[in-house]
Amino acid sequence: MMQTGNGTALITGATGGLGREFAMLAAADGCDLVLIARSESALADLRAEIGKKFPVRCYILPCDLSYPGAAQYVFGFVREEGIRVDILINNAGFGDFGPVAESDLARLEQMMQVNMAALVGLTRLLLPSMLAHGYGRILNVASLAAFQPGPLMAVYYASKAFVLSFSEALAFECRGTGVTVTALCPGPTRTGFEKNARAEQSGLFHRLPVQEAAAVAAYGYKRLRRKKLLAVPGARNKLLAFLSPRAPRSLVCRMVFRIQK
Repeated sequence: MMQTGNGTALITGATGGLGREFAMLAAADGCDLVLIARSESALADLRAEIGKKFPVRCYILPCDLSYPGAAQYVFGFVREEGIRVDILINNAGFGDFGPVAESDLARLEQMMQVNMAALVGLTRLLLPSMLAHGYGRILNVASLAAFQPGPLMAVYYASKAFVLSFSEALAFECRGTGVTVTALCPGPTRTGFEKNARAEQSGLFHRLPVQEAAAVAAYGYKRLRRKKLLAVPGARNKLLAFLSPRAPRSLVCRMVFRIQK
């Protein structure tokens, strides 16, 4: 397959929130696109919108990343189409609000599959080609939640801590290869996350400043292009990311609980 510009970007969770913004940014940057999301109609609409604005190739693949084997399915599509992925943006993810003891186990398992297993799977499958070509950019969407435990959203916070730790270790493994890794760690962002996480009753989106998805994605994409490991948008978020790991863990737990309750 002939590429039309600055390589090809594969983006998960592409039809809403940060994913949609990343798709627009990459297209404006001259990248061909492979867009992954659950809704085929939403993907088709996004491809049509991008096609009107940017002269890039745009492949779409409906796929629910909560299913085991989803990463292999996406990778099979990429190979069948002869696509070389230069930029991987692991954006798909969701949360859930409530005590662990009252949570739906199936939903928790789906969350872990999307937030961690699919992210690792896609990275593992696409990374060898990047290493072989001496070029690759990986952006993993973590969260400010990655820096602290999160009572009432315990599994979500833990999954984002996993993403951050994985990204830091992977970046070290890839040093000197031409492949870089960026972990985007935004605070509360207007993406519809709170509705999907059933967190409308949480104080998280009422007591803390909420950033716009376009600004967060633009910051993350800029840090990706600059080969930076960490991307924490906003001065307040940077301060919290610095302070949280240095404060007593019991105190941090208590503070997060009070904010979310």
